[in-house]
Amino acid sequence: MTRTTASMPQGRLIKPPSLLEVEHITVRFGGVRALDDASLRVNTGEIVGLIGPNGAGKTTFFNCVSGVLKPDSGRVVFDGHELGDLPPHRRSRLGLARTFQNLQLFSGLTALENLMVAVDARSQRGMLADAFRTPLARLEERKAEERARAVLHFLHLSDRADTLAGDLPVGLQRRLDLGRALVGRPRVLLLDEPAAGLDTRETAELAELLLRVRDRFNVTMLLVDHDMALVMRVCDHIYVLDFGEMLTQGPPAQIRQDETVIRAYLGEAVV
Repeated sequence: MTRTTASMPQGRLIKPPSLLEVEHITVRFGGVRALDDASLRVNTGEIVGLIGPNGAGKTTFFNCVSGVLKPDSGRVVFDGHELGDLPPHRRSRLGLARTFQNLQLFSGLTALENLMVAVDARSQRGMLADAFRTPLARLEERKAEERARAVLHFLHLSDRADTLAGDLPVGLQRRLDLGRALVGRPRVLLLDEPAAGLDTRETAELAELLLRVRDRFNVTMLLVDHDMALVMRVCDHIYVLDFGEMLTQGPPAQIRQDETVIRAYLGEAVV
């Protein structure tokens, strides 16, 4: 018996769904426009890069997306829902997580404890449950430890589980910071200069790790970094921010050959 296969209907190519959209964001600090009608979209499953020189407005852009800063105009839409005035912790619960350029780990806690704290932050149990060590509290604590250990294993940090975060080298602290974001099962991960302080070998390892993270955790990413080799290696699409305005956008191959970008930001083509 011959099996027939239905053919795909002919027509316009449908773009993948947009998971994060930032539309016409403007931010003023006094008479200075830190962002001027800046827009960006991140489709499900993509790693999107945002580049530009110091002072271009990248951190301000991230602060608007994560809820740290309210823009003067424009909007942030996550999975079809406008986020409005939602604070950072509410956005995190929706699946929007962030790492920071300036590491904000609990240096006096172990690597394992840092991740368990991040899991506990999303728990629904109250203080009384913890105080009286109720069955629910004990169960959730076991689940938090299991989740934390699983992420540490994926990041090859299991052997550092009991090491104080402050005693880890910078490269491993960066990895732990990534793990702290991942334990919350984010749908979109905002990566703020994850290669800061890393050497060439560590940055190459980070690039491979980010690609594995996307596949293993099914997470979409928006990446800001000055290391163009990292950005070109991992990103599907890149936006270029110039004094608060989006100068251009496109796939890495296009950005790599853009004369304006090469001259203003890269200095030379990246091979």
